[in-house]
Amino acid sequence: MDTEALDRLAEERVDHRFKGLPPDARGLGVRELAAQRRNLFDAAGGFTTPLLALSAERLAHNLALMESYTARHGLAFAPHGKTSMAPQLFRRQIEHGAWGITLAVPHQVRVAREFGFQRVFLANELVDGAALRWLAGELAADPGFRFVCYVDSVRGVELMDSALAGAARPVDVVVELGAGDRARTGVRTAADARAVAEAVGRARALRLVGVAGYEAQVPDADPARVRAWLERLVGLAVEFDRDGMFADAGEIVVSAGGSEWFDVVADVFAGIPALSLPVLKLLRSGAYVSHDDVHYRELTPFNRVPEEGALEPAFRLWAQVVSRPSATEAFVNAGKRDVSYDLDLPVARVVRRDGAEHPATGIEVTALSDQHLWLRTGAEADLRVGDWIGFGLSHPCTVFEKWQLIPVAEADGTVVDYIRTYF
Repeated sequence: MDTEALDRLAEERVDHRFKGLPPDARGLGVRELAAQRRNLFDAAGGFTTPLLALSAERLAHNLALMESYTARHGLAFAPHGKTSMAPQLFRRQIEHGAWGITLAVPHQVRVAREFGFQRVFLANELVDGAALRWLAGELAADPGFRFVCYVDSVRGVELMDSALAGAARPVDVVVELGAGDRARTGVRTAADARAVAEAVGRARALRLVGVAGYEAQVPDADPARVRAWLERLVGLAVEFDRDGMFADAGEIVVSAGGSEWFDVVADVFAGIPALSLPVLKLLRSGAYVSHDDVHYRELTPFNRVPEEGALEPAFRLWAQVVSRPSATEAFVNAGKRDVSYDLDLPVARVVRRDGAEHPATGIEVTALSDQHLWLRTGAEADLRVGDWIGFGLSHPCTVFEKWQLIPVAEADGTVVDYIRTYF
């Protein structure tokens, strides 16, 4: 990675582009602002609502936990960077032992390369001619750059090979196994997988290096169904290796891993038999970095195997009560522009008033408008206009994208860093 490019992020000037940040910080560099160690809750700090913050302590905990987990289970780790699109977090993940970063579309790869990240797994088939030609240039210019992407159709292989004609280095690809008929991308049958692999073998600009997929798409997923699909994936790798399809690979990539079933991935991958080449067992779970206060809070593998540890939700969205029209209603000044809502509504966790906090008892989010959360309040709710409410959020992938510069705050509200995102 390019540490100088990453360090230059701290030189960016704070201005109107970055919501929630203090108006009187306009013109300061991010490094200057961080050095002031302003407090989220102190009026002198100047932060305005709505305001998204990351917990410094919980972020550090989650990074360290997944580093130890993957090391303990003999897994390489390429977390989904599309979750955050934050190069500073990519760097911290690499520093915590990650093999590389997983991304989904060409723009995201360009961001990673701008900051010098050397290993990228693209969990998608790449058939865009302009993007492939750019990729060929990156590979030619940097012998240390490792790139791997999906293929799941003969047509896609042909398009890639045509666009890459004359490339100095072949593009490494893995056959994507779909998780079922109602799943997303990926080949549906072993016969289709073989046809795609054979097409790669005929291509001049591609190199087959493994198999991969995404187990969370297994229909009606449960541990047994996920395990069965993962065993199919491993079986493909064994079959292709037996038939000499990885002869030029150097190592064989077998990859899976979302945020719901990585315990099953670890267990099945531990049983991969010896193959003709070393095997890179690549886990790609990415939501762990901030975790989730609703959806993944219930589904995380650490709930099934508690002795492995526990992730902690690191996001907190602060919004202010701006209307209390009745004893059963309240509205705060955050909405669809500020929070994720594709899986679950935000959950009120704490109310802050005059420097003190109390639990958000009797407060329920019932709906979202563009700039308001609708709250239903019970008789036990202690809530007034002007109070700040801290909300837990679901599905971090669609939280990061709504905020370009996110304060990282210690438990007392002291801001020690700012995370820049690129969506």
